[in-house]
Amino acid sequence: MDIEAIRAGKNKHLCGVDLEDEDLSQGQLEKADLAGANLIGADLSKSNLRGARLDGANLLSADLSKADVRANLIGANLMQVNLSHADLRGGNLRGANLMGAKAIQASFAGVFLSGANLTGIDLQGVDLRGADLRGANLNKANLRGANLAQADLQGANLSNANLEEADLRGVNLAGASLTGANLLCAELEGANLDGANLGQACLVGTDIADSAS
Repeated sequence: MDIEAIRAGKNKHLCGVDLEDEDLSQGQLEKADLAGANLIGADLSKSNLRGARLDGANLLSADLSKADVRANLIGANLMQVNLSHADLRGGNLRGANLMGAKAIQASFAGVFLSGANLTGIDLQGVDLRGADLRGANLNKANLRGANLAQADLQGANLSNANLEEADLRGVNLAGASLTGANLLCAELEGANLDGANLGQACLVGTDIADSAS
């Protein structure tokens, strides 16, 4: 397989292809069809994947740091992937598995993550404004200082999540589980907490009086 041709964007019909551990850094993969591809451990750092099809792809432990990942990743395996400084704005990751992923200073604004598994993910300081996280599993996720303004977290699992100093203004947390969550100094103005479970959550420095509970 000609990896240089793939990296240069000359071959974008890659459905189901085996690219495990390949170096595709700075690859021009815009609108490439990588559905169901094996990308375990692949280096996709600084690559352009905008508009690419990666639904069902296996990206276990892949490096997507500083990459443009505004792509279709429905049901993709992104366990332990590196998404630091990546651009995922408006991407579709419904039902994807991002367990243990690292996404420091990435942009998830407007991303679709409903039903996704984000257990233990590091989203510290991440932009998640307007993201669709309905029913997502964020158990033990690190969301310290994250911007979740206007995000939809209806029915999401945020048990034991770190939301210290997070911006949760206008967030929909109806029916969400926040048991044991750290909400120290989080902003909750205008948040919808109808039916949310806040058992054993840390609310020190948090004014929930302005939220619609």
